[in-house]
Amino acid sequence: MKRVVLLLALFFALTAQRDPILVPEVSQDDVLVRQGFTGTELLLFGAVLDPSGRRAARDYDIVVVLKGPSFPITVREKEQVGGIWINADNVPFRSAPSFFAVASSSPIDTIVDGRTAAIFEFGTSFIQLSPTGAIDPAEQLRFRNGLVDLRTRQGLYKQDDGGVQVSEGVLYQARIDLPSSVQTGTYTAETFAVDEGRVVSSAIARVEVRKVGFGRLIETFSQIQPFFYGLVAIMLSVSMGWLAGRLFASS
Repeated sequence: MKRVVLLLALFFALTAQRDPILVPEVSQDDVLVRQGFTGTELLLFGAVLDPSGRRAARDYDIVVVLKGPSFPITVREKEQVGGIWINADNVPFRSAPSFFAVASSSPIDTIVDGRTAAIFEFGTSFIQLSPTGAIDPAEQLRFRNGLVDLRTRQGLYKQDDGGVQVSEGVLYQARIDLPSSVQTGTYTAETFAVDEGRVVSSAIARVEVRKVGFGRLIETFSQIQPFFYGLVAIMLSVSMGWLAGRLFASS
């Protein structure tokens, strides 16, 4: 019995050693959002090595998934009634990533099947959203697709098949743009090595996106004193409206 256990342990140890090791890096692990921030480009790069630290014994497909912090969201559908657009049906989701980008060395559907892609969120079609309450599956899919389409047009969700370049089967790199409208918080950059339709290794790097300067002061005030922040925002809006009215009246 002991020999069987020993042989099994040796088998699994040797099997594990065949899997590659990913060494991920990010060009900026701390993105500072200042006033006038117009976005930035992140370079996600790294190496694919075997357990001994040498070049991997074979070529692997690489997939990189960059995700921003998730927040609850309610997706509303607009409906035109009497020439006026009003809110109609809506579906609340418990969690939706504020930013989502996938880059791969080959088209996703050529390296993994749909089930694997769904498990690891390999693509905007596989973003995992959690609806609140009992919702008709068809309605859920319709609102989910609407959210993905909206954020894709805003540059917040993106997929780039072929966006990962692999050199000599060792070094990989992918460039992902962060738009000016990105949310602050912790972003996770997860890299996957895929071989014959199977994810054989993964590694995570993190990026902090944070506001600095006056923008950071406003953000902190809004979080600590939301009531007074709202009051000040209303007063500023009324004051600006009154001032604009006076300026136009005098002209």
